[in-house]
Amino acid sequence: MFANPFTAPFVMKKYIVLFVLFILPIVAYLFFASGVNGFTTLPTIVESVPEFGEWKTREGEKVELAGSITVLGFGGHDVLDNRGNLFNLNQKIYQRYHQFKDLQFVILCPIGTEDKVKYIEDQFKTFTDMSDWKFVYAPASEIAAYHQSLGVKGKLNADLGTPQIYLIDKNLKLRGRTGDEYKESYNTFHPSELSNEMLDDLKILLFEYRAALKRNNNASKRLGE
Repeated sequence: MFANPFTAPFVMKKYIVLFVLFILPIVAYLFFASGVNGFTTLPTIVESVPEFGEWKTREGEKVELAGSITVLGFGGHDVLDNRGNLFNLNQKIYQRYHQFKDLQFVILCPIGTEDKVKYIEDQFKTFTDMSDWKFVYAPASEIAAYHQSLGVKGKLNADLGTPQIYLIDKNLKLRGRTGDEYKESYNTFHPSELSNEMLDDLKILLFEYRAALKRNNNASKRLGE
C-alpha cells in the first residue's frame, strides 16, 4: 500500500490553522496582559513640584497644578521663533487628548511675551480649540528659579525656554521613566518622540487615573450596599 503523498501537507496545514485560530490568540492575550500589568504605573522622577503662586494668564486666571494632570512647558523670550515646537505638541498630543477631564497644557512665559503668545494663539485658533492651552506669565528671574526648583537634569536656554516638556500628575509628582530608559521630559522638537515615548507614557498615566476612579466607584457602591 502506498502512502498518500498529500496526507502530510494536509495534516500540517490543519495544525497551522488550529494554531492560528486557537493558540495564537491565547498567547497574544497573555503577552499583552502581562505588559499592562507591568506598566500600570509611571515612575516618579520628582516627588513634589511647587505651585505657581501668584502667576497668572493674560486674562488674570491663576493656574493650579494640584488636581490636574499637567503637560508643562517653558516658552522663553523666543517663544514666537520656536512656535514649531508648540505646533508639534498640539498636533501629536493636544488635539488627541485635551478633552480628557483634568488634563491641562500649561506653558510658562516671561512677562513681556504676551503679544508674541497672542499671535501664536490666533494662528492656532484657525485649526485648534485653544480652551485647554494655558499660557502663564511670570518675571524671568522667577521662571529660572522655578525650573531650578524642579530638580531635573535639563536646563533652560539663555532665553529661559526649552523644547522639553514635563508630565506632572494630580499630586504634584513629576513623572517619567527611570533606569536605563531614564526620561524626565519629552522633546517637542522631535515629533517622533511625542508620538512614541510621550504618547505611551501619557496613556499609562491616564490609565492609572481611570483604574483608580473605577476602584473608588466600586468601593463606593460596596459601601452603599
